[in-house]
Amino acid sequence: QVQLVESGGGSVQAGGSLRLSCAASGNSFNSYSMGWFRQAPGKEREGVAHINTKGGRVYYADSVKGRFTISRDNAKKTLYLQMNSLKLEDTAMYYCAAMSPWYGGYWYDLAGYNYWGQGTQVTVSS
Repeated sequence: QVQLVESGGGSVQAGGSLRLSCAASGNSFNSYSMGWFRQAPGKEREGVAHINTKGGRVYYADSVKGRFTISRDNAKKTLYLQMNSLKLEDTAMYYCAAMSPWYGGYWYDLAGYNYWGQGTQVTVSS
């Protein structure tokens, strides 16, 4: 079992940067592939990025490719999301999640994740 706590959200102007962190508790963080998701008001939660257990394989939503970078530090049991060139449409609550080790579907499928953090708000203004 793993508990996840996000931090690093805030308000930023368009074009700015933020780095989100997701701290994990428990001893099994390095056994989980991890993902970042976001949910804007009135919209469904969507996948933003995903990283495998060792960090060698990453995936991104088309909307954030080239601007966001997912990474992890297994020694620190922490997941990161570096967000650059932020746009108004990046405004959302951001969540980190741990993927079930037995899941074999698409990385952006919410059903594949069985542990979620409480979220951190990112607001981008003009």
